[in-house]
Amino acid sequence: MNIAMIGHKQVPSREGGIEVVVSELAYRMAEKGNSVTCFNRKGGKETESRVPYKIVTVPTVKKKGLAAASSSFFAALRAAAGNFDVVHFHAEGPAFMCRIPKLAGKKVIVTVHGLDHRRAKWGRFASAYIKGGEKNAVKYADHIIVLSRNVQQYFLDTYARETVYIPNGIERPENKGPDLITKKYGLRKDGYILFVGRLVPEKGLTYLIEAFKNTVTDKKLVIAGGSSDTDVFTGELKKACENDDRIIFTGFAAGRLLEELYSNAYVYVLPSDVEGMPLTLLEAMSYGNCCLTSDIAECTEVTEDKALSFKKGDPADLKEKLQYLINKKDIVSYYKADASDYVCSKYNWDEVTDRTLMLYRN
Repeated sequence: MNIAMIGHKQVPSREGGIEVVVSELAYRMAEKGNSVTCFNRKGGKETESRVPYKIVTVPTVKKKGLAAASSSFFAALRAAAGNFDVVHFHAEGPAFMCRIPKLAGKKVIVTVHGLDHRRAKWGRFASAYIKGGEKNAVKYADHIIVLSRNVQQYFLDTYARETVYIPNGIERPENKGPDLITKKYGLRKDGYILFVGRLVPEKGLTYLIEAFKNTVTDKKLVIAGGSSDTDVFTGELKKACENDDRIIFTGFAAGRLLEELYSNAYVYVLPSDVEGMPLTLLEAMSYGNCCLTSDIAECTEVTEDKALSFKKGDPADLKEKLQYLINKKDIVSYYKADASDYVCSKYNWDEVTDRTLMLYRN
């Protein structure tokens, strides 16, 4: 098949969850003999990685709130004019443009990675635009893919629209010893609590910082991630940590640095208010981490009984659970023992790719 991918920033990349998903799917689909074209935004970080799929860069207005809309518009035009069997949009905002290839007679798939209009970083206009993308997906997409049962129920309740549940995948990694993280940050095995993700309000970082500052521990808190149109918020987070030298901001982490951070963490924490299907949670568990998440369905669906949770938006409950795990090494070891086998057997990229290709064919 001839397949177009729209909605990501740059691939191959780990810049965000969507970029990871598109990178994994495009690579595997191309390896299976399909022709895959990924429409990258202009102005991003170019990569020298050799990949079996095509990369086409489209014009992009580099302003907050306009980059995704402009790049998906031009990508949709290119896809509508191209010889594509399937045009696959990723995320609700880019899906606003799914009508364009649909009117040109293309088959359209939309993957909803999360209910993005609920994310706190967007203003009223941007949220309305993203909500419009959700409605266009309902109206024009041949199939809508969702990553969680909770979002699947949302589409059924809100639009009476059936969707297809295909979760994200993961591969079993090789754990790495603490080398780079020790040289750069003085971190040791089991000497820190880890968060990985974009520094945006809905990730619950204000709760995490407040809770951690009230714990009694000599462990560090490592926050690994970069800003995502949220420079002011990122500045506020760092200012809140000025008087606590236990808190370390690494910035965006990838490659060996990220592998070592996952491999040597004492506990991984994901305190989000809103998620789609958190890839960082899958990754953390694949490295055999004890995980503590907010009790939103998108997290607890992944972890089941293989991790602990706290009440969403409740710093006091998060502090209590953190202190419990800090004090109870045997409990942490218990959750670490089963995490990797559980998540790697349940979520698999090859199976995700096959199910997505079957949906295309249908």
